[in-house]
Amino acid sequence: MTSLLDSTAVPEGFRAGFVSLVGRPNAGKSTLTNALVGEKVAITSSKPQTTRHTIRGIVHREDFQLVLVDTPGLHRPRTLLGQRLNDLVNETLGEVDAVGFCIPADEKIGPGDRYIAGQLALLNRKPVIALVTKTDKVKPDAIAEQLLAVTALGDEVLGPENNGTGFAAVVPVSAVGGHQVEDVARVLAERLPASPPLYPDGELTDEPEVTMVAELIREAALEGVRDELPHSVAVVVEEMNPREGRPESKPLLDVYANVFVERDSQKAIIIGKGGSRLKAIGSAARTSIEKLLGTPVYLDLRVKVAKEWQRDPKQLGRLGF
Repeated sequence: MTSLLDSTAVPEGFRAGFVSLVGRPNAGKSTLTNALVGEKVAITSSKPQTTRHTIRGIVHREDFQLVLVDTPGLHRPRTLLGQRLNDLVNETLGEVDAVGFCIPADEKIGPGDRYIAGQLALLNRKPVIALVTKTDKVKPDAIAEQLLAVTALGDEVLGPENNGTGFAAVVPVSAVGGHQVEDVARVLAERLPASPPLYPDGELTDEPEVTMVAELIREAALEGVRDELPHSVAVVVEEMNPREGRPESKPLLDVYANVFVERDSQKAIIIGKGGSRLKAIGSAARTSIEKLLGTPVYLDLRVKVAKEWQRDPKQLGRLGF
């Protein structure tokens, strides 16, 4: 990728490149992306498997620029959607300069982590940095124990294929607590090539606004239904336009979006008694959208059923997958 900026204005030794954050669902990838960028560019949720698009968060520092590619959680796919998400991850990994492998500190290394480590071993010499996330959730001795376990995993699985070195580094981090976030940025940046910046200063993501708006609505929907609904929610923004006839001092953005679920029973859960839950989802989403876009928003949400859309190729295509 060619730089957008004049290289003569860049400090000597400046580095820039792409880093992908991978890990099993709910390993803290999106939260870490947001902490590194300093703004909310990736949606987060207490539910696993939240991210469905590769969100590029751009980290600007004096001597480097990190372009973070936040992927869906790599997992053994059970649906066509799951397979497409995995394909998206593998496609992304082939194009980045380094990989940050997120492993939570508060959960023992399991089959999912080993599966991902095995996939990363196939990248052949691409540097993989292990990021032990969520360190705020455990005591120091548990962090030390997890660091040893993660190092052993790297030596075991990544050893031969990764020039016998295992993980290029192992870094503990708490994105929520802000602990060692800058250390993560520095360690990732050390693996980037010498290059002028790839994006202008101040730009935080290259994700289209309409996609981010849809993701914010889906985030609100996921939090609104807690554990009652599996990941059968998709959002499509049908229209997003400034309202005509408004004075410049009082702009209003009209957003019309459809929330898709797979069954009528799920539609009832999203809407709630007397529409109460849908109203709460709309209120939370509108607040996030207004913060993102810096303008007042009128949000119109409609809930629709797309039967078994996670397994239907045509419906997946219509919903943007």
